[in-house]
Amino acid sequence: MTPFLAASACLAFITLCYASLCAASPFGRCRKCNGLGFALKTDRKGKPKRGKTCRRCKGHGIRIRLGRWLYNRAARIHRAGTR
Repeated sequence: MTPFLAASACLAFITLCYASLCAASPFGRCRKCNGLGFALKTDRKGKPKRGKTCRRCKGHGIRIRLGRWLYNRAARIHRAGTR
């Protein structure tokens, strides 16, 4: 197998795996708050303390994956164009 065919087969496999991940689990943990919904702070004694709610996920702790966002956008454009 030539390197080009091997690379394209590997890329197709990775894309298929990511598409199945987005279909099975469209939401992932928020990268800013690590899925907690708020930022952890420490007080003067070093004890963990709950901070403000996360602005990126609005306190939910989850975010929509990029692949699912692209699929939703394409489906919305398709629906609007076929009416």
